[in-house]
Amino acid sequence: MRDVGTPAGKGTGGERVDVLDRLDPVVLHHIVNTLGWADLRPLQRAAIVPLMDGQDAVLLAPTAGGKTEAACFPLLSAMTEQKWIGTSVLYLCPLKALLNNLITRVDSYAQWLGRRAALWHGDTKESQRQRIRSEGPDILLTTPESLEAMLIGVKTDHAHLLGSVRAVVVDEVHAFAGDDRGWHLLAVLERLERVTGRPIQRIGLSATVGNPAQLLRWLQGAGAGSRDGQVVAPGVQLPPVSDEPRHAEKAVNAPPSRPAGEVELDYVGSLENAAKLIAALHRGEKRLVFCDSRRQVEELGAALREREVTVFLSHASLSVDERVRSEQAFAEARDCVIVSTSTLELGIDVGDLDRVIQIDSPASVASFLQRIGRTGRRSGTVRNCLFLTTHKDTLLQAAGLLLLWSRGWVEPVVPPPEPRHLVAQQLLAVTLQQHRLGDQLWDRQWNGLAPFDRSAAPILRFLTEEGYLDTDGGMLFVGPEAERRFGKRHFIELTASFTAPPQFTVLSGRTEIGRTDPSVLTEERPGPRRLLLGGRSWQVTYIDWLRKRVFVEPVDGGGIAKWMNGGIAGLSFALTRAMREVLLGEDPPVSLTRRAVTCLAEQRESDAPDTVHPGGTLVTRTGRDVRWWTWAGYRANATLAATLRSVTDPLQRPTDSWLRLREDLTPADWRTARASIGDNLVLPDVDHRAVRGLKFSAALPERLAIATVAARLADFESARAVLGESVRFQHAD
Repeated sequence: MRDVGTPAGKGTGGERVDVLDRLDPVVLHHIVNTLGWADLRPLQRAAIVPLMDGQDAVLLAPTAGGKTEAACFPLLSAMTEQKWIGTSVLYLCPLKALLNNLITRVDSYAQWLGRRAALWHGDTKESQRQRIRSEGPDILLTTPESLEAMLIGVKTDHAHLLGSVRAVVVDEVHAFAGDDRGWHLLAVLERLERVTGRPIQRIGLSATVGNPAQLLRWLQGAGAGSRDGQVVAPGVQLPPVSDEPRHAEKAVNAPPSRPAGEVELDYVGSLENAAKLIAALHRGEKRLVFCDSRRQVEELGAALREREVTVFLSHASLSVDERVRSEQAFAEARDCVIVSTSTLELGIDVGDLDRVIQIDSPASVASFLQRIGRTGRRSGTVRNCLFLTTHKDTLLQAAGLLLLWSRGWVEPVVPPPEPRHLVAQQLLAVTLQQHRLGDQLWDRQWNGLAPFDRSAAPILRFLTEEGYLDTDGGMLFVGPEAERRFGKRHFIELTASFTAPPQFTVLSGRTEIGRTDPSVLTEERPGPRRLLLGGRSWQVTYIDWLRKRVFVEPVDGGGIAKWMNGGIAGLSFALTRAMREVLLGEDPPVSLTRRAVTCLAEQRESDAPDTVHPGGTLVTRTGRDVRWWTWAGYRANATLAATLRSVTDPLQRPTDSWLRLREDLTPADWRTARASIGDNLVLPDVDHRAVRGLKFSAALPERLAIATVAARLADFESARAVLGESVRFQHAD
């Protein structure tokens, strides 16, 4: 194994030195003789020196690019070289299924050196946890939520178990950084450094993202700027996105550079037609079909099963056993289909795929890159994806997304702003962990990391005033209100940074099938009440309302699948603007079927004249319906609606592409309203029901909870870009 692409270094005598010589000889021996590898991949080579030198890093490579080995081989070598003892490496993942998939591989690498890896998450048995507490593994695979449970749990001596941690690997780091779990992760890592008494090396693993240097600085937390770190991405063409603030419109106008991969875009008109096509095409191949809702997964799975296709399903509301059975059976089969939501988007191994099929369109280029990356792993094959769109709107969205992809653009990963609810959660959790906390020194627990610093004083004051925290003699203690709201099951609710909507467990006999939304059980429907779950129909025989359990028996058909979607809906400015470009005549450089070409041509002929204009935005009037076609995305339109309150319809809900204006609007009214706001934009209005969906919002003053949701709904940068464009009035009275 010698360097074939990376320049070799020089030793003290000027001789050539291979970076592989930094690895432990035993590790190197097993790479060659146990794995049978002739060489390491470029990423794995490039990661050796910075990781063994203790640098923070973000390792970038496409799906199945060898990122796990790129982190493990240097860390195992450092473990021996520096004589690390105890639990010295944490490997954090966003999904339990991903941890289950990794444990055997990581443990086999550890055993090369007489070391051991172990697994701890919500499904781990208490006997296994007890062994970990008493005999700490060298590598512990877990989730941030389980890590916090170790810190606050009375059964775990966290100083004994976690005090020897030297490095943390965060797999799929972009999946954390883009939502509240990222803030939770950073806060817990800072608290872990307080336990270890030393800085912990932080290593993030990710597929291509739009702002890798910013992602690295984010991962470094309070140590950003004071610790060495680098983005390691040999052979990866980073997207043309700088780490300076920039507007997404620039990415849309980037020069085209079509990435590798066979991509076809089709318009089939319905989910039923998609099922017919999947059943007829690619027989004998292993196909992974992505849908962007659990309901679509269930309905497509049932339709494929009716056509005698061997089909398996995977989504978050299926039971763990049901999903594991499906994923294992799919991994071992050949001529079959697995239909999934984004649960199989991340690096869970489902065997060697022949083809990825996308129903309609994902909401981001990053998501598409993860999905197409599941194919093309065998020698002589290429990455591929077939889009089957079921509506003209989703055809337009898919075309816009593929336009962005063809230009090498990927969304920057941006943490959600102003996580005040997580600050409240952390104040309660750290007090529980320490049993008592100095009322003047509390902010040191996060090493100065904002917003868990002194700026959180108003939140701390509210927690003490409302009884979540008690004070006595200059010390803070967990108060009765925190016990009442979060104290069940040893404060397990405090470890999760997100709110899961209430669901009922569905049981056939003693076998758990999964969970369903309560609305399926309560809404009025003629005939017997039937559910669709696991791709099969079930008739409800009994509902235990108190325990939230539903008992069912199998039936031939007629089941209904439905789940409430959480979070803020809507597409980004960049994607919506790319859709506008498609309406104006731009085609993505992929294979378009005749059906797709025809449908896009019809939209350009019938819809485009009244929705898009190349010179700017468009205001149209159809009877009393006045619409401003901004093509700016949901958040920007919500911001514009609040800012231009004098001319927008107060009862409307903005969409991705337009917002409704007052029916008596004149061009003069518009100019007056535009001139009056200048550059002063306003946070969007917030429905109080949205605040209830914010985990730990009860531990915040109402005004701060509303301000948090409003900040997350806003897109000031894109709104300003729209206001800077000319406006054309069409069909005005």
